[in-house]
Amino acid sequence: MITAYIGLGSNQDEPRAQVARAFDEIAALPETRLAARSPLYRSAPVDAAAQPDYINAVAAVQTSLSAGQLLDALQAIEAHHGRLRPYRNAPRTLDLDLLLYDEVAFASPTLTLPHPRMHQRAFVLRPLLDLDPRAEVPGRGAALELLRACGPQQLERLD
Repeated sequence: MITAYIGLGSNQDEPRAQVARAFDEIAALPETRLAARSPLYRSAPVDAAAQPDYINAVAAVQTSLSAGQLLDALQAIEAHHGRLRPYRNAPRTLDLDLLLYDEVAFASPTLTLPHPRMHQRAFVLRPLLDLDPRAEVPGRGAALELLRACGPQQLERLD
């Protein structure tokens, strides 16, 4: 089994409920066990026009699915939630990003591991560190140091 980390985010159509349902759907994936879920965070949009704040979290899974199979399954969950992709950084009902897949560094036209911008996103790194305080991003370094380098990004842990 491979350990993978998945970023979850939503800022449309009851974002907290979207993320909660997505955790359950990830837990139901074949050949996959939801090992842990981070707390929820509220974050301001990054690199996007004025839009509502996001609810973000990270899931840790143990899976025997390949990275491509896992990505396909995550995109199917997004589609089930009505995810549209009208333009880059558009508001979304659900965004599921395959952040890390073991220690794999890989790039193809459809998948890049680790996620190519995760090292710049406090809303990814903070919940990842909640799950694994010693997390490393292949090719980038310790997630804690990367979080410190993110600079000011609005992020609020929710109860």
